[in-house]
Amino acid sequence: MKSEVYSQSTWMAMKAARLYYMEGLSGKEIAGILNISPSTVSRLLTKSRDQGIISFVLNEPFADCLQIADQITRHYDLKETIVIPVYGQPDASAARRAVALEGARYLQRIINDNDIFGIAWGRTMNHLIQMLNPCLKINNSFVTLHGSVSHCQYSYDVKNLVSRIAMACGGKKFYFTSDALTSSPDELQYILSQKQNQIVNKLFSKITVSMSGCGSLYPDADSPLLAREYHYLNADELMELKREGVYGDMLLRFFDENGRECDTSMKDRTLSIGFEEYKKIPTKIVVAADAKKAYTIRAILRGGLADVIIIDHLLARELLRITNTAD
Repeated sequence: MKSEVYSQSTWMAMKAARLYYMEGLSGKEIAGILNISPSTVSRLLTKSRDQGIISFVLNEPFADCLQIADQITRHYDLKETIVIPVYGQPDASAARRAVALEGARYLQRIINDNDIFGIAWGRTMNHLIQMLNPCLKINNSFVTLHGSVSHCQYSYDVKNLVSRIAMACGGKKFYFTSDALTSSPDELQYILSQKQNQIVNKLFSKITVSMSGCGSLYPDADSPLLAREYHYLNADELMELKREGVYGDMLLRFFDENGRECDTSMKDRTLSIGFEEYKKIPTKIVVAADAKKAYTIRAILRGGLADVIIIDHLLARELLRITNTAD
């Protein structure tokens, strides 16, 4: 009877709320101070919320991040949208590190034993692997989603990345032994006939989780694949992309504004998982930063190339703006 009397007391609810929410005491500590049971403290805290004695406000930009994430998730029917707050002046490098950190946390949260995990190349993937918990030990296989990019920085190369993530997680690694862009479709078929590459190619149909970044080519060409030091594409190949209306690249494949692969000469001589097979992966995670990538991310979502996106706040706002304008 006593506990019922106390739990109906507005004064006691006020006291319990201040001690718990403002002074940070535990329910057990409050019970000792007020000479009541922990279960009565719990009822008093519920009363304080229900009757408006205490209220909660989610500050900006955090509230906006959650609201935008919900809208993007509903519009594109995604499993999840994670929007990372951006502090201070816009900084693409800082944003990239922030989304990579959240990508590492998300991966560690959702990956299970016996998953087969596919990974792509890139700066964001490099940051993500650096931030993985080294104590994470799971019985997984890690496989590259494509071949190597000639002359790219070693820390970004997909063979290096898959070796590092397999070491961090204690899993097995599988990777292509060749560069991704071949001289002809015949050369690509020859490369795929090699035993090691056959193993990787067969694993594509068994991948359960994948993670990749993306390169932006619209409205401005800002993809790492276009970096001069990589020598990935020649002048004629660049012209092909322009004619086909390329919006971005992912998995070393180029796509248009609707996420459809551009019909270029590179399509049939690129050592990479094909888009149609890639779409069958149950959980496809894309991690990206910088508002400049908004059109690229929209194309990826239109094409069904992602189930989960992890992006920064400025990119999310711009993505929502162009989505509401065009779709």
